[in-house]
This record gives sequence, C-alpha cells and structure tokens, in this order.
Amino acid sequence: MATSEDAARNTGSTAAEPPVRRRGRVRLKRTALMAVPAVAAGAVLMALTAQGVLAAQFAISGMPFTVTADSLEGVGFEQFGSLDHMIEDSPNAGDTGGQVLVAVSAIKQATLTKLCQSVELGGINLLIRAGDAGTPVTATDLTTDSDLLTGDAEFTNIEVGGDASTFTKAGVRGLPGVFGQQADAVTIRNLRQHNYATTAAAFKLPNLRLSFSSEGC
Repeated sequence: MATSEDAARNTGSTAAEPPVRRRGRVRLKRTALMAVPAVAAGAVLMALTAQGVLAAQFAISGMPFTVTADSLEGVGFEQFGSLDHMIEDSPNAGDTGGQVLVAVSAIKQATLTKLCQSVELGGINLLIRAGDAGTPVTATDLTTDSDLLTGDAEFTNIEVGGDASTFTKAGVRGLPGVFGQQADAVTIRNLRQHNYATTAAAFKLPNLRLSFSSEGC
C-alpha cells in the first residue's frame, strides 16, 4: 500500500492522465416502432441492437404465430419497441441475423373473447381456440411481442411518446430512451396479431381445444 512518504517522493513525476472513456450513445428516432416502414426497419434494428434491448425472457424459435380475438379488454397498458433474439445459428434466422424487431404490448389484466392462435408447421397449422363458450380468456401480466397488430382500438388516458423506462401502468419497463405509449385501459375489437412471443403470470383458457388444421386463424 502506498504511504504519504511514497506520495511525497513521487511529486516530482508527472502522472499520466487516465484515458477518457467515451460511451457511444444511440438515439432512437422519435416514432412508434410498431409502425416502422419497411425501408427504415434495418436502421432501427441496428439502433436497438446497439442498445441491447431485450423483449422476451427466452430465446424465441423464430417461427411467428397468429393470434386473433373478437375483443380484448385490458387494464394497465404499455407498448414500446424492442428486439427478440433466437438461439445462435437458428435454422429460422434467415437474413434477420437471429433478431426480430417487435412492439412489446404489456397489459396488467386482460380479457379476450373468442381467442384463436395458430402456427404453421410445414404446410399444416397447429390451432388453439378458447374463450368462445360464454367464458372469456383471462390473463395477468400479459405481454406479446408482435411485428404486426391490427384492430379497432380505444384507449383511456393515453400518454404517447413517453420514455419506456419510466412506464408504470403495466409494471413493465423498456430501456432508457425508447419511444413508447401507455394508458389506463385499452379496448381492441377484431384483434389480429403476428407474434413471436407471449408471456403471462397467469393464463386461463376456458373451453380450450387444440387441433391441426389446413387453415390458420
């Protein structure tokens, strides 16, 4: 350990200044990532990769699946851009580099009527239906990672353009500087999603049926 006497002997020498570490900063374009035009998707994907944004808490298969519902009622809603990642050398990576640009939709409490989910498996679809016999599907802490979402939406007390790292409505946060929106409640009629991942703390599917079909949702 250096002593005060050591410091006194070294006063005549000039200590080298420690190198200044410069941290790169990536600024996301102030647009909703869920609506990024195809021509700009590559640039936004690179920006998100640099920030290390992660959405799903697991490596995705890279096989998208379709989800539809007559209606979705949600309390506590958030949405922001992110990336999902496949395993290294995934056979489904194609030209994506194993990363998929997604819009993360988080809902604290969700209710869905006439839920349908399908995934294509080499010319045939694995089909799941539920919530169509008078008792709706319910989910707690539901998140979906989508690259396409359509429907007729209505929001209550919506905030658009907020920093995703500050969100509180659904208990999920993105990284600092990521564009997003949140609302007290959301209703979406004729919901249709093209998803890569779904997570939930609890997911109840009344009247669940799983089958194979030549047609998807």
